[in-house]
This record gives sequence, C-alpha cells and structure tokens, in this order.
Amino acid sequence: MSCIGYLKGKYGRVTAISAWRKFVDELVSRRNARNAARIDLERADLKELPPRKTSDFEEERVRVTSSSAFTLRKVFYTVPSRLIGHKLLVRLYDDRLEIFQGSTHLFDRPRGRPGPNGKHGHVVDYRHVIHSLRRKPMALLNLVYRDQLFPRRAYAKAFDALLAGAGEKVACKTMVGLLALAHERACEAELAAAIEEALDASLPPDLAALTERFAPKTQAAPNVIVALPELAVYDALASLEGAAT
Repeated sequence: MSCIGYLKGKYGRVTAISAWRKFVDELVSRRNARNAARIDLERADLKELPPRKTSDFEEERVRVTSSSAFTLRKVFYTVPSRLIGHKLLVRLYDDRLEIFQGSTHLFDRPRGRPGPNGKHGHVVDYRHVIHSLRRKPMALLNLVYRDQLFPRRAYAKAFDALLAGAGEKVACKTMVGLLALAHERACEAELAAAIEEALDASLPPDLAALTERFAPKTQAAPNVIVALPELAVYDALASLEGAAT
C-alpha cells in the first residue's frame, strides 16, 4: 500500500501536514522498536548532539511587485504595501515562510502549495491589498484569488448576494468598502456577525449603516479651567522667604 493510501485509510482525507508528521513518527517508532537492542549497544559510543541543528529550510530572494506581492515556487503571496519594490529574504520551511528584510525578521506567512495541474496557489491577506482595491474596486470582480481574499465565509456570501441583487459595479464597491471597514476599524469578526444578521433577514449589507455602527465613539473633550493666581501671591511668598532668611 502506498503512503498516501495508508494515510487515507487511517486518517481519512489528508488535509494537514500534521497527519503526515504523525504517520512518519509512527513509522520511525516501529522501525526503531525492531532494532532497539542494536541501538542500545551503540548508544554508549554515540557523541553528544551538535549545539545547533542542521538547517531545515531553504533560502530564496524575492522582489515585491507593485501588486504588493511576490511569487515563489508557483505560489502568490501578498505582503504589506510598504514593502513594494523591496528585496526580501525568504526562508522556506515545510509549513511556513519566514520573511526578512536584510537581517531583520519581519513576519511569517503560511506556506502555500500549487494547485492541481500546476496551477498557481495563493496565500492572500485582504489587509495587504485593500488600499489598491479602494482605488479600483471593479478589480475585485475578476481577481484570480478573490475567494482567498474574503477572511470569513460571511464576506463571500455578502458578495454573492450583492452581485445577485445590485449588479457588479455596486457589489464591488460595497464589498471593497466592507473589507476596508473591517481592516480600518479592526472589527472583522463583529462585522461578519452583522453581515450574517442582514443576510439571515434576506437583506443585503448596508455599507453606510455598518460604517456608522462601527465608527469610533466620539467623546467631548473635557472643559479644563485653569485658574491663574494673582501676582500678589508671589510677592507674599517672596516676603515670607526673605523673613525666613
């Protein structure tokens, strides 16, 4: 039986690297158990492990394009727009990318994989591209990674509802506005819940109402009254100091 067949039979559909790691650990444990006696004989002569483990990553250098992204190993990754035009050092692990500018570690990104038949994969964060989408909201309609752009299922459902009820232009403008609101007000989860409420009531999300709902709470500045002392007070203090000396 092949490794993939074994995994499918034991764990069901293989969807995570963790299942593969568990399979390898079990396989190594069984092999080591059969050779336990010989391993014990050699263990006395084994040297200490080196202070640092060997590299378990590969390094690549990439340049961030005007799309606020780079492509590596047939996977498209978005990054913050402040990095456009910069060269980055990427360390590829089996499950993540560590991204550096010079020797400074900036952040990590989950590692993506190409799709079936060699299609490019996408690892997208809407926060990285929302500023460019606000300038050209209609670009949302034909983005190849549009499905990955929506951070929660509620946003994808909202876009489908808007397309069906309001047309492409209004749908794109409203959807980009919702994503911008989620980013700027840091209310992604709360906004998703509000969108779900509207959709459950068979209503499209109202961008103006949601913007007002999640607007920052304004508070009146306190009325501070500063009472300035009379100059005669300083004269009295000066006379007291002179008397004391």
